[in-house]
Amino acid sequence: MKLYVGVDLGGTNIGAGVVDENGRILHKDEIPTGVGRPYQEIIKDMGDLIKKVIKNAGYVVDDIVSIGIGSPGVADKEKAFIVYANNLYWKHIPVGEELRKYVNLPVYIDNDANVAGLAEAVCGACQGYRNSVTITLGTGVGSGIIIDGKPYSGSHGAGAELGHMIVSVDGIECTCGNKGCFERYTSATALIREGKEAAKTHPESLIAKTVKGDLDKINAKVVIDAAKAGDEEGLKIFRRYIHYLTMGIITIINIFDPDIIAIGGGVSRAGDFLLDALNKEVEEHIFYKDLPHAKLCISELGNDAGIIGAAMLGKIN
Repeated sequence: MKLYVGVDLGGTNIGAGVVDENGRILHKDEIPTGVGRPYQEIIKDMGDLIKKVIKNAGYVVDDIVSIGIGSPGVADKEKAFIVYANNLYWKHIPVGEELRKYVNLPVYIDNDANVAGLAEAVCGACQGYRNSVTITLGTGVGSGIIIDGKPYSGSHGAGAELGHMIVSVDGIECTCGNKGCFERYTSATALIREGKEAAKTHPESLIAKTVKGDLDKINAKVVIDAAKAGDEEGLKIFRRYIHYLTMGIITIINIFDPDIIAIGGGVSRAGDFLLDALNKEVEEHIFYKDLPHAKLCISELGNDAGIIGAAMLGKIN
C-alpha cells in the first residue's frame, strides 16, 4: 500500500495528513499558519507538522512516496513554487525547495480548489468519472476542473477560476476588481447580502423574524430555510440564486462537457432542495437537448478534500 502526505495550506490553519492510495486519511493534524511571519518559519512549521503526522500514523518518512500541497492562489507546479497567494501575502516562494530541508521527499503543489476537485474525483462524489468539475459555494466560489483524471489549471497556472466568470455584464462589483462575477451571485456571501436587504425592506419576512431583526445573524442557511418554508422573500432570493447558478453551470457544460459536476461548500448543505431546483432549470437551458449532459450532485468529502486531494497529487504525477 503506497502512502502519501497531503497538506492543506490555508490563511488560518495548515492541515496535514497521511493518506493511502485509495484516498483514506490514516492520521491528520493541524496547526495555526501564523500569517505575517517570514515564509521560512511557516514552512519549517509545515515540515514539523508533516513529520509529526507521519510518526503518529505509525510510519517513518521513508514509508511515504511524496508530499502534496494545496495552496491558495497560483502555483508553478513544475517547480513546486507558489507564484502568488494573496491571503498568505506570498509572492514567488520556493515552497518545495524550502520544505525539502526538513522532509526530503518529492513535493507537488497545486491550487487548493483544484486539489479538492481531485479528491472528489479519486474517492468522492466524482469517483469513476474521467472528466469532472467541483464547485465550492462558500464565502467565494472555488472550482476544480479534472480532465482525464488530472487537475486542469491552464497554461500559466491561473485557470479554473470559474468563480470569476462574468455572468452579468457591468453587474455587482467583485473583490477581484471586475463586475458581475459568478461568485458575486452564487456564493454564500451573495445569499447573505440578499437576505440582509430583504430583511431591511421586509421586516415581516421569515428571514427577518428568524434573526429577530439582528441582520448580522443572517447566513445562507437562514435564507434557504425561509425559501423551504415558502416565505415569499426567501423564495425570491432563492429563485434568483438558482438562475445565476444555472447560467454558470450551463457555461461550464458548454465549455468542458464534463461527466459530472459536484457542488460543495456551505450552500450545498441544502441538498436535494438545491439540486432539484437546479436540475429543473438546467434542463430548460441546456443546449444539446438530445445528448446526455453532466450529472449534478453534492460533493462528499467536505473539509477533508484539501488533504486528500493534495496527497493524490503524488499519485497522479
